[in-house]
Amino acid sequence: MQDVAAEPKRILMVDDDVALLRVVREALVASLRCEVDTSPKPEYAFELALKKKYDLFIFDFQMPMIDGAMLFFLIGKVYQNSHPVREVPPLLLISGKAEEARAQELLKEPGVAGLVAKPFAINRLLDKIKAAVPAIQSAV
Repeated sequence: MQDVAAEPKRILMVDDDVALLRVVREALVASLRCEVDTSPKPEYAFELALKKKYDLFIFDFQMPMIDGAMLFFLIGKVYQNSHPVREVPPLLLISGKAEEARAQELLKEPGVAGLVAKPFAINRLLDKIKAAVPAIQSAV
């Protein structure tokens, strides 16, 4: 029996590949009990992160203007300076260049829960999500 009182977990995903966002969002909503907000624009995602509370961020490592690491850093700075201080959710980075030194360096940063190389199988992403946020439940 599901705990009705438990709020669904919220995920914010940012990737400049709109088709990928759509596919992943549908897969996550179908297989996890969660709400997923997506944006191809880091600046819009930044606004969402300030307005809403998220349990997990999934950001593309490489995007024009602001990359996923920079976006995570900026959100973290704002959260630290807000009153009360907001907890920064874990970050999963998605990257087509996962073997790059910078991507590997980011894995050592506090709050970065993992890196998923593109192209990826949805099951691999789901495993990473469940590892990063154990409270996220499967929909079945």
